[in-house]
Amino acid sequence: MTESTPGRNHSPGKRMKRSAAASAAARALGACTVMALAACTRIETGEVGLRQNFDKTWSADELQPGSFNQTVIGNVQTFKVQDVAVEANDLTPLAADNSTVKDFDVTAIYSVNPKAVNELWTGKNKAFHVFDERSKDILLMHNYVKLALRNAAYKAARQYPSLKLSDNRTQIEAAIREQMTATFQGENLANAITVSQVQVRAVAPADSIVESANALVRAENELKTKEIEVQTAKKEAERIAALNANAKAIDYMNAQANYMIAEGVKAGKVHTIVVPVDFKGIVQVPATR
Repeated sequence: MTESTPGRNHSPGKRMKRSAAASAAARALGACTVMALAACTRIETGEVGLRQNFDKTWSADELQPGSFNQTVIGNVQTFKVQDVAVEANDLTPLAADNSTVKDFDVTAIYSVNPKAVNELWTGKNKAFHVFDERSKDILLMHNYVKLALRNAAYKAARQYPSLKLSDNRTQIEAAIREQMTATFQGENLANAITVSQVQVRAVAPADSIVESANALVRAENELKTKEIEVQTAKKEAERIAALNANAKAIDYMNAQANYMIAEGVKAGKVHTIVVPVDFKGIVQVPATR
């Protein structure tokens, strides 16, 4: 008769069942972990999150970068708040000379105060914001900032003639940034939106302005050429007048030179004679003995 220890079971079948149950539990736990992670939204650097509750209301507290937030109940929307680029292209502002600029492209970089995300998202018109399909972020106040950028660019360009716009890009960029900041202050948004950089990427005057400038340069060059010709002719006339005024003095100097040569030959001191072109000869000079 075989004895068995109470409370212990050495049946191979039961051990296999326990192993299978443990394996199933591990798989279930892993699946739950994956589901839990999949049902979480991580807030990345440069972003801020807001939780939308199951009743479609928004929580007042912003979710900070680095945090994991469950989305099993409710939803989490992310907002890009750092270094957001906004462009205004193909602008045609009026310059100081009342000419229409052919092309003006400008970019601004702005950031949103993380503490103002809830206020801007829930309190401002949704048309002010843009949804980024690539990052799935909402760009807060993007359209509003773009409008402010356009208006500021038109005002800044009005301060310079068309042909001076390119040379004054730095001043124009500073003026645009200053004007945008003033706009935000007027709307009580100075603490919510900050413009960190403005860059004028392209500026092109109207074709008629460029052609007029080129024509002016050609005319100025032609005038300079004629002035040089006049100055040259004037100098030549002065030279001829001076020669005519001193004709007798020149004749006297030539006669004096001829006399000195003759005296030198007479005294036997000259062995090499430079003969003038119009030399008529030396008369009444006795031969040297």
